[in-house]
Amino acid sequence: MSLSNSLGLLGRKVGMMRLFTDDGDAVPVTVVDVSNNRVTQVKTQENDGYVALQVTFGSRKASRVTKPIAGHLAKAGVEAGEIIQEFKVTADTAAQYAAGAAVPATVFAVGQKVDVQGTSIGKGFAGTIKRHNFKSQRASHGNSRSHNVPGSISMAQDPGRVFPGKRMSGHLGDVTCTTQNLDVVRVDEVRGLLLIKGAIPGSKGGFVTVRPAVKAKGAN
Repeated sequence: MSLSNSLGLLGRKVGMMRLFTDDGDAVPVTVVDVSNNRVTQVKTQENDGYVALQVTFGSRKASRVTKPIAGHLAKAGVEAGEIIQEFKVTADTAAQYAAGAAVPATVFAVGQKVDVQGTSIGKGFAGTIKRHNFKSQRASHGNSRSHNVPGSISMAQDPGRVFPGKRMSGHLGDVTCTTQNLDVVRVDEVRGLLLIKGAIPGSKGGFVTVRPAVKAKGAN
């Protein structure tokens, strides 16, 4: 199943913990709250030119919602959420849902490979060594105050300027990124939780999107 026709879930990163196998091995997992995912609109080929499910997650005060969005949600009979996102799906999948329907955590199964997208932790202004994994200069033997500096930026009278895209100091983190091919270790349908092996982008409390892995074996 490719990214263009796979239904996923929106959620919030709760934090990390570990589970123990029957053999006593510790498995690090990230807990993702995917409770109360609900469909706000079913887009069809006839009306919209493509097939997709628009899903929202979380809850937001009515006073914090713009009037166009409030009217859109009222038409679907859905409570306002904190984030709204579309998932392109097949016509057969779209036919299984209607506006206002809940999307359960059981969309995913134990052992399934998933891709998790989120916003990475912002680290503020960083130098070239930390930001781009450059190698430091020598710590001794005549090197004076030039241990963690970028050095020459390789420009002279010709061309007389620094080319755009040159890797230099700047803002590190706080970008949208995806961690791929993570294993679903446990699905808690009652509490609406996914326990995913390994780390995922973002801070605790950050919003994430969980989709079936596009590079998993047999995905396409």
